[in-house]
Amino acid sequence: MTKLVIVANDGIRHELEVANGTTVMENAVRNSIPGIEAECGGACACATCHVYVDEEWSTAVGAPEAMEEDMLDFAYDVRPTSRLSCQIKMSEALDGLVVYVPERQG
Repeated sequence: MTKLVIVANDGIRHELEVANGTTVMENAVRNSIPGIEAECGGACACATCHVYVDEEWSTAVGAPEAMEEDMLDFAYDVRPTSRLSCQIKMSEALDGLVVYVPERQG
């Protein structure tokens, strides 16, 4: 199991033990993290699972691909570390990953 930390907009830290190969979004929904709506169910067809990757993790997570970048145009308050959580797959390389939920979704 891999550790994933999701910090909700109210500042509450949700420390989760997650399976490798699952997405940040799947784990957020499974654990009822407030602010992650995931309206498209992880198909990269909306921007309702937008998160900010902690700066220390941005290199390990990597940059969004073209399709994700297009969807981020619809997200609220996009920042340099913005990602769609449905596109971040957990792995041992991301053990301890920290992401932040924005004030609201797009």
